[in-house]
Amino acid sequence: MIDPKIIADAYLETWNAVPGQRRAALSAWRPDAVYTDPLMSGQGHEALQSMIDGAMTQFAGHRFALDGQPDGHGRFVRFSWTLRDGADVSVARGTDVIKLDDSGHIAEVIGFLDGVAQ
Repeated sequence: MIDPKIIADAYLETWNAVPGQRRAALSAWRPDAVYTDPLMSGQGHEALQSMIDGAMTQFAGHRFALDGQPDGHGRFVRFSWTLRDGADVSVARGTDVIKLDDSGHIAEVIGFLDGVAQ
């Protein structure tokens, strides 16, 4: 049985890691993992690291945080997040669905942008 919160936390840790630590955070992901949202996509650790580094450079000083309680069934985890600025003000929100492989590594992420936070 998977713990959806542990998976969601590991995923957000990848986004929140400083660039020099992001490669270690990607150990929770399959080497050929796929990420897709309406603005970007990537496959494999190198491409994912580059994609996330670029996004977080645009949002320097921002961090992702869980919004509510993650849930899951089988090999899938669904959760909502907010992107918060340095003053802890939410500037964007979204919902992501993660598919895990048989060993519990992140195999695929489908991201949905729910809009600018109110």
